[in-house]
Amino acid sequence: MAAIYYPHSTLIIGNPHSTPLKEDDLGLEDALVDTALADMILSASGWRGVFAVDGDESQSKKISASHKVIVSAGAKVFADYVKAHKQPGKTREPVIIVGMDTRPTGGTIADVMIRTFAAEGCTVRFGFITAAPEIMAYTRYAGNLGEADGFVYISASHNPIGHNGLKFGLTDGGVLPGQEASRLIADFRSFMARTDRIAEAVRLINQADKDRITQIYTAAPRIKEEAYKAYLQFTKEVVFGAETTDDTANNTLFKAIVEGLQECPLGIVADFNGSARTMSIDQEFFSSLGIHCYAINSKPGEIAHRIVPEEASLDPCCQFLEEIHREHPEVILGYVPDCDGDRGNLVIWDQGAKKARSLEAQEVFALACIGELAHLVWTGGLRYDNKGNALDKAALAVNDPTSMRIDRIARAFDVSVFRAEVGEANVVGLARRLRERGYTVRILGEGSAGGNITHPSAVRDPINTVMALVKLLTLRRRNQKKGFYESWCYLSDQAEAYRQDFSLFDILVSLPAFVTTGSYTPEAALQVKTRNHEALKDRYQEVFLREWEERKEQLKNRYGIQSWEAACYIGMEERRGISRFGEAGKGGLKITFTNNSGNQAAWIWMRGSGTEPVFRVMADAEGSDKRMERDLIEWQRRMVIKADELGAVDTQEST
Repeated sequence: MAAIYYPHSTLIIGNPHSTPLKEDDLGLEDALVDTALADMILSASGWRGVFAVDGDESQSKKISASHKVIVSAGAKVFADYVKAHKQPGKTREPVIIVGMDTRPTGGTIADVMIRTFAAEGCTVRFGFITAAPEIMAYTRYAGNLGEADGFVYISASHNPIGHNGLKFGLTDGGVLPGQEASRLIADFRSFMARTDRIAEAVRLINQADKDRITQIYTAAPRIKEEAYKAYLQFTKEVVFGAETTDDTANNTLFKAIVEGLQECPLGIVADFNGSARTMSIDQEFFSSLGIHCYAINSKPGEIAHRIVPEEASLDPCCQFLEEIHREHPEVILGYVPDCDGDRGNLVIWDQGAKKARSLEAQEVFALACIGELAHLVWTGGLRYDNKGNALDKAALAVNDPTSMRIDRIARAFDVSVFRAEVGEANVVGLARRLRERGYTVRILGEGSAGGNITHPSAVRDPINTVMALVKLLTLRRRNQKKGFYESWCYLSDQAEAYRQDFSLFDILVSLPAFVTTGSYTPEAALQVKTRNHEALKDRYQEVFLREWEERKEQLKNRYGIQSWEAACYIGMEERRGISRFGEAGKGGLKITFTNNSGNQAAWIWMRGSGTEPVFRVMADAEGSDKRMERDLIEWQRRMVIKADELGAVDTQEST
């Protein structure tokens, strides 16, 4: 068992007097830059590509000269963007906060960005290794004080270790919304179309004053400390409520959780997998509540297995949980973050099976939604009349492939569900729009990816995910006030199943039954040759309509499916009942099936990934029988492949 590694001030400082890029020495050519640029994926979720010089799974710290040009260009256009959006009347230099996850290439990328920002007349605060929620909380905090204007976070999230990328944001606590992200991408492409792009990047990287660069690196330990403290305080605000002050002990919810944990002790394990969370607040935060924490792979950069916290990547945490549970039976929960630490999927001690097991991403999100909707009920933010109708206007904002299990949960709490296209920026933007319309949106997120976003945070955070479940487990009936899980049982017509000594197993059994394709299972990924996804979806419509006629009797007899409806999801917009599937463009396309009771019982979905070179397909089916989901996903895969093949035929005929 390893202790959590927590060296605030242990930084690996680069050489501020180096010359990182010379056009003549490195033999830069436009063709090489074009090749590197073509392999980049630019989206609202981030800019990503393979930065390591020798491949996807490389541990190399080196990036190519072409990628240094790309990184410098990204810093240049973001510096211009921040200058244009800086608060009116501010005469100081724009302040940009820079942080990174633990990928080997992060330090090299950070150095290029720091130098470019400095050359552009920006003040740089370098926080070294910071979790994504940490740098966003810090930028929000500093922005509120008028001491920051934006941030850049260097990460490729869940992509393989040799990948890296950039995320940009201002001071609202999240990444740039989709429309603004598109503008920045357009500015970047414009810069990269310039004939002097290489010479300009070389100039920017080498122009910065060396003493200034030294000062930025020297200040990094202090900046890391500031970010840590700001994030710790902000997390208390998110978890316990807006009334939280520096004196957390006086917070009503905090005191109730601590008392609950004293009555029902709880421990957790974490497999940090060498991520940015190895240098974040986790141990201090959980310990402050009386939760005992145990961790493995807890040194920065100690990436022991696949980064994406899905499927087999959760097995080491399951094994660790079983080991710790044998000695400490109160330890029943664990989590595994991705490299930037903005999501964490869960493993649990399954009391029924008497072993540890991982939860599916959709299960994790469902549990978090129940916990945070119950939070609203407990704190009086969601009230009901004597007929069980909500008196307050509340909603969930989710992405398009989030399971309909969430709709059933929302129905129990009498709150609305709104969907946006895949992409955290889309869901966050939708939630903001709903709040402007008078809705309370405490929890939002992407059920297909696991984790959740708890307001006022604007990014996923494994601490908030774990705490949603901790609140469900520990806040029990006291002084005639229902606990979190009891409220859920009562509202979901399961009051008879509630007992005061309930367990985590009981909570899991209470979830609405659905089977959903995992986003990172082999069945969910396809390689398609058609680059024009609008045309692909038009051809898919032809295939689907033909096969629907052939299969509808079988679907009716076997699963009770009577009819279907098509919907598309573009940015923050949902369009239901579309007649032309190609209307979805590059966005999500979903076919929802209604059963003979008039209820939506299943769907099939498709969308090309914005962060990986794959085309994703999924299916969702009500009930615990996996056969319906299996049939639907296999059917969906065949139809997409057939539509893609028709495109190849059309191309051959046209030539």
